[in-house]
Amino acid sequence: MTVTEPTPALTAPASRGGCPFDPPPAYERARQEAPVTRVTLWDGSSCWLITRHEDVRAVLGDPAFSAEATRPGFPFLSAGRKKLSGGDPSFIRRDDPDHARLRRMLTADFMVKKIEAMRPDIQRIADELLDRMTAAGTSADLVSEFALPLPSLVICRLLGVPYEDHDYFQSRSRILLHDASTADEISRAMDDLVTYLTQLAKDKEREPDDGIISRLTARGELDAGEIAAMCRLLLIAGHETTANMTALSTLALLRDPGQLTRLRETPSLMKGAVEELLRYLTIVHNGVPRAATEDVTVGGVTIRAGEGVLCILNTANRDEDVFPSGAGLDVERDARRHVAFGFGVHQCLGQPLARVELQVALETLIRRLPELRLAVPFESIRFREDMVVYGVHALPVAW
Repeated sequence: MTVTEPTPALTAPASRGGCPFDPPPAYERARQEAPVTRVTLWDGSSCWLITRHEDVRAVLGDPAFSAEATRPGFPFLSAGRKKLSGGDPSFIRRDDPDHARLRRMLTADFMVKKIEAMRPDIQRIADELLDRMTAAGTSADLVSEFALPLPSLVICRLLGVPYEDHDYFQSRSRILLHDASTADEISRAMDDLVTYLTQLAKDKEREPDDGIISRLTARGELDAGEIAAMCRLLLIAGHETTANMTALSTLALLRDPGQLTRLRETPSLMKGAVEELLRYLTIVHNGVPRAATEDVTVGGVTIRAGEGVLCILNTANRDEDVFPSGAGLDVERDARRHVAFGFGVHQCLGQPLARVELQVALETLIRRLPELRLAVPFESIRFREDMVVYGVHALPVAW
């Protein structure tokens, strides 16, 4: 007789609750009641949902859980996500030793010392953007005028991508990160970006510069297509994540005047405040996928080889056992153990750059625009609930 497992009642992605800064209530309940539990996906398949800080770190730090999307049981949150991940040859979808080999080619570009040396240039970009924004009037969309162009300019210079092409790569990035994008739409957008970056890599052979694409080309270890795949990841992640964290952080601070005042009165809190905002907001909301390659016990539950897991970072970052009163924002909290950048060998390569960009962006906004405020009711703001990277579609502000 064949025994059929019951369909799990919990689904992923889960519906959001009343506060747009909080994880879905169903995920929060799971963390408190059943931190390792089954969940149903879009196509009727199921995987394990991992919601507690300790368990998320255990999974992401264990090589028995594979990041390769071709592994049996690897979970996808939509048909589009399956198409994107299934055809992704970048290092975030590879396991060691291949992952380590490719990642090492980029490590020097994102070392803390090198990124800190970029701080004056990032500050100059932030000031120039605010100069332009404030010269144009007393209100603006903070996303399009400041939060998005700042990291876009920085990652373009780091890679050696012409910033004048930003409309082209940003439009393709939105398709790749939109939950409703079809497999065909994602395939076309991915092909567009790879074609664009492949040609750029070939151009660098004739006219080299000091950007990452040119340096990878000069190494001679990767062909133009492999370089394009690697740099597609850096280009998308390099502007989408920081742009959304900047806008969402600004909104969270405007909604909590007490925290904003503490930052304004004590600027030295900014580095720690950025870690707390990363913890509190955690813009990767739908989970980090992995597939078990052997039987592993997590949180007292046995996950079998060939079963998928989703590590929910934002519930892990609200875990009261690690962050007391974690549902609230506290810019004086020691939040350094957060997992907003992931954990283990696959944790975000660009986190030193993201930290500096956020520190500069928020400090500059707070210092230069003391009267900064929302220009529309909070209830009218559209949150990116339909995107892989959470944030706001626009943030109308006045000063």
